Amino acid sequence: MSSLIQGAYDLHIHSAPDVLPRKADDLELAQRFLKAGMAGFAIKSHYFCTAERAELVNKVYPQIHAVGAVTLNSSVGGLNPAAVELAGRAGAKIVWFPTCDSQYEQQHVFPENPDKAVKLPFWANIIIQMREENISCPTIALLREDGKLKNEIWDILDIIAKWDMVLATGHISHEETFALISAGKERGVKKMVVTHVDFPSTFYGIEQQRELTAMGAYMEHCFTTYGTGKVDFGVTLEQIRAVGADRVICSTDLGQRANVYPDEGMEQFAQTLLEAGVSENDIRKMFVTNPKNLIS
Repeated sequence: MSSLIQGAYDLHIHSAPDVLPRKADDLELAQRFLKAGMAGFAIKSHYFCTAERAELVNKVYPQIHAVGAVTLNSSVGGLNPAAVELAGRAGAKIVWFPTCDSQYEQQHVFPENPDKAVKLPFWANIIIQMREENISCPTIALLREDGKLKNEIWDILDIIAKWDMVLATGHISHEETFALISAGKERGVKKMVVTHVDFPSTFYGIEQQRELTAMGAYMEHCFTTYGTGKVDFGVTLEQIRAVGADRVICSTDLGQRANVYPDEGMEQFAQTLLEAGVSENDIRKMFVTNPKNLIS
């Protein structure tokens, strides 16, 4: 493995056991990361808190630093302060705001105009099946009708700050993101990440990213976004250069069976950046230093 990813952290991995089929389970990932000389990873589930899984990984492989997380989708009660509090008590390090149950994301995946239909992600099939069985799985919005953040979000931000967890935006709209990051700064949240900023449904322009970094957030770029053709690598590279390595983290968003393993994705991502002229020092900031600081 490349020296570029020695000590690296991947803070965005979908691993098994999960509701969706995954390429590897937590323990296999730990083995692979050890072999690659990487330091650790965050376990992301759209549906369940993963703090307990991370604790078991760390017990079996104490040389690896696995971290748990919770995603505020309907399966944990949506914008549910109790779910965040208990995740914090269990040692979770990351709180993702809604992903697959985000009202904004579902409007993108299930547009009213069928001509704008996109290729369905794997999780969309679960939503379709639940709808067919009349199982309630409501969409989640962060803003009230007056454009203000919902009251429960302020409680959630206080809990994130108390446990020094990472606020990650998930698949919410630009309006929701700017309101959330601004409120996080106001409430003393020290660690904030805007989730895969070059992803089609959550795409942020360079000036928008600069505004968000000025509020203290990191911009996350994931291997799968360009690796699966959702965006041209040149766009990813332009954004990273414009924002600067000090405010960027690189992850993979891998775990899908058809794609490469996360450690392979991290190596490919780092090597591609190096070949594009990004310095080794900047690569290590984005792959090693910045992610480590977020979860330390």
